Amino acid sequence: MFSSAVDALARKALFSLDAETAHGLTVKALATGLTPACKVPNDGRLAVTLADLAFPNPLGMAAGFDKNGEVPDALLALGFGFTEAGTVTPLAQEGNPRPRVFRLPADRGVINRLGFNNEGHAALRARLVARRHRGGIVGVNVGANKDAADRIADYVAGIETFADLASYFAVNISSPNTPGLRDLQAREALKELLGRVMEAREKMAGVHGRAVPVLLKIAPDMDEAGLDDIAAEVLAAGIDGLMVSNTTLARNGLSDRKGAAEAGGLSGRPLFRRATIALARMRLRVGPRLPIVGVGGIDSGEAAWTKITAGASLLQLYTGLVYEGPGLVGRILTHLSACLDRHGLADLGEASGRNAEAWAKADPDGQGSV
Repeated sequence: MFSSAVDALARKALFSLDAETAHGLTVKALATGLTPACKVPNDGRLAVTLADLAFPNPLGMAAGFDKNGEVPDALLALGFGFTEAGTVTPLAQEGNPRPRVFRLPADRGVINRLGFNNEGHAALRARLVARRHRGGIVGVNVGANKDAADRIADYVAGIETFADLASYFAVNISSPNTPGLRDLQAREALKELLGRVMEAREKMAGVHGRAVPVLLKIAPDMDEAGLDDIAAEVLAAGIDGLMVSNTTLARNGLSDRKGAAEAGGLSGRPLFRRATIALARMRLRVGPRLPIVGVGGIDSGEAAWTKITAGASLLQLYTGLVYEGPGLVGRILTHLSACLDRHGLADLGEASGRNAEAWAKADPDGQGSV
């Protein structure tokens, strides 16, 4: 009870500040050890294996929170099964002008147009080198500089720079805040991107003795033909998994009309339905074996379970933590364990995709759950 009260007071204080300032203070607090480690359920049924990675539980911190790899160990101490640094670009860049992050409390959402603001490869590499012996699964989300002459070369540079440090790579071609970036989801561009990325991954495996898993992060706003193209190229390239999804440009059903008018990607609860439908549709296209990380709108145990049954193998959240606080991690894991008990299942793999067909048929612009 005391911890919950402290969390509530901390959130109230942070909400008195603009969203980006509050985020910066949160990262500083984590970096200085001012936030305590959280106890979470130790349930072996929640463990997940992807390639050579053994995740202690399926819940990860999504990219965007720890862009520069400042607090991966503090995030793992909150109970996350994994975390992800980035999005990182070869050269440091400031991103878009402020203000560029907007809370929509009535909708439990956030709109951001940050634009891949980060300190660049060298800064992130130095931090990951400093913590390389601490263990834990820390992925690296790689992107391209806004003014890059060859954006695919920037992704290749990310693979080459972090191949000895990243637990896995997330190839982010789905941010709506870098002009033209989503064009890389088009079939021919994607084919070239994945070919060059996987070639770089194999080259670096020869150097370091390990082929780092590569996952592709896609947008939730694609039509059926676009999903078909991505599924075909992902399977042909032999990448290790998908992340579904990034933020959305849609504004359906928002009650905060002023906030809805802000440009950028929408995350949080309003994204849940659209992202979950995209997840289910991709699950049906790629089959039951390819790992998919379900991202978008997870702010409760029930939302997490729904993602699993729609086809997710692993989960990530970020905005949900803004509104629910760090106790959300433990609540979600406790709920997942209870769901396995209720349904008599041995592990999450038995639940993954059980409801994919129903979610795949749903209307992204509709209301409610399936």
